[in-house]
Amino acid sequence: MVEEGMEASRLLPADCLAIQEIGASGAIFDVLAWIALLFTALFMAFKAVNADPVVRKFYYINAFVCGVASFSYFAMISGMGWETIMGCRQMFYVRYIDWFITTPLMILNIGLLAGEEQWMIAAIMGADMGMIFAGYMGSVALVPTVKWLWFVIGLVVYIPVVIALVRIFRQCVLDKYDMDRIELYGKVSLLTVVSWSVYPFVWLLSVGTGGLGVSAESILYALLDVTSKCFFSFMIIQMDVYESASAETQKEYV
Repeated sequence: MVEEGMEASRLLPADCLAIQEIGASGAIFDVLAWIALLFTALFMAFKAVNADPVVRKFYYINAFVCGVASFSYFAMISGMGWETIMGCRQMFYVRYIDWFITTPLMILNIGLLAGEEQWMIAAIMGADMGMIFAGYMGSVALVPTVKWLWFVIGLVVYIPVVIALVRIFRQCVLDKYDMDRIELYGKVSLLTVVSWSVYPFVWLLSVGTGGLGVSAESILYALLDVTSKCFFSFMIIQMDVYESASAETQKEYV
């Protein structure tokens, strides 16, 4: 049985007689994730209209992040945006389109919260996009060695993202001596680093080794996407932080 499984994991897409596809449980979680992301996107968009100018940009970015992610999930529950990869496995490439667009915007959000310089934020956004690209290339690779090389490349490119979130951006916040902002940044960055760091393990156990089925993979990704996007969005718009910062700015001009 083990040898048969190993042989099946090496089958090229053109040789597949049957495809391992998402089941009912995975589809249900995709629907639930779509509802959560769509609700969050609409909430953020409506709140942005009358939001304080200081925090309005965060609402708009959140709305765009969750909106694009909801498009991705609607495509998946509609049976679109997938291809067959090595091992006769269904792989939703639309996830990578989603992540390629939304995760850099989340870094932009965190960078704006930290008050980091634009060039540094742009550099980390670029590293993040490289990480997503490497993940996709590893997923569709037809040679095992090449697949694992792409996986390693993705991890290497992820390192500067983590360093920026836990050190560079954080130092920028600390330099402002705003305790409310420092506390919020700590929560947001911790949520992001922890949730994003789980994604490679899901990839490793699913697309990487085939240990997880497509449904289990979809369930885990749905939970991670809702956590890293919806929870993130509601966390980063805590008004107390921006009201205190606005009050300090007004004092400087009095």
